Formats: sequence, structure tokens, C-alpha cells
Amino acid sequence: MENMKPKTIICDIDGVLIKHHNLGLSRQLDSTILEGAIKKMNEWDSKGYNIILITGRRESMRNETIKQLKSCGVFYDTLIMGVGGGDRVLINDRKPDNGRDTAYAINLNRNEGINNVKM
Repeated sequence: MENMKPKTIICDIDGVLIKHHNLGLSRQLDSTILEGAIKKMNEWDSKGYNIILITGRRESMRNETIKQLKSCGVFYDTLIMGVGGGDRVLINDRKPDNGRDTAYAINLNRNEGINNVKM
């Protein structure tokens, strides 16, 4: 039986939703939303998904980041700052009744966007 609970999407900001400039954190406040990002976020929202945004931006940039996301039309449930630039590893358990995996990873090329992500 398919899981009936809504998914939780954990999504990076820079290079996934907003164009990554590779010119330092302050330059990341330029708001170039990647193609299809808002449409995909609306799709996930309509399905009741919980959207958690993560970023390597410092906690001291929270207010600027919130303003940037709002100006781009990006909405979310939770924003986690200061995740850093190293590899990100999600550890989760399997469902005990059927052993179904409950965690997945999708790696995208930088600035490719989420337009073609399928769930």
C-alpha cells in the first residue's frame, strides 16, 4: 500500500531554486529564480507536502534570505540556515511492516533547477 501521509521535501536554495553565483554569500542576495521553481513548489504545496528549505548561508543572513525568498515568491514551511557546503546526508528508518525506504536523494546540476524533478 502506498504511503498516504504527505512527503517532506528538503530542498537547497542556492543553485536549486535561486541561481548560484559563486561570488560570495552577499552576492547570493541577487534574486534570479530558476525556471520552473515556483511552478514546482506550487505543485508540491497542492499535494500537501511539507517544504523545508536548507542553505549554507549564515544564520546572520536569515532576515535578508527571508526577504529574498518572499520577493521571488518562494514559500516554505521551515528554513534551516548554516548547513555548510559539505556533503549532506539524510539518515532515516525503513517502515517496519514492509521494509519500504522512507528517504531518497535527488542530485541536480547546479542552476539546473527543480522543473524536471519527479516524485
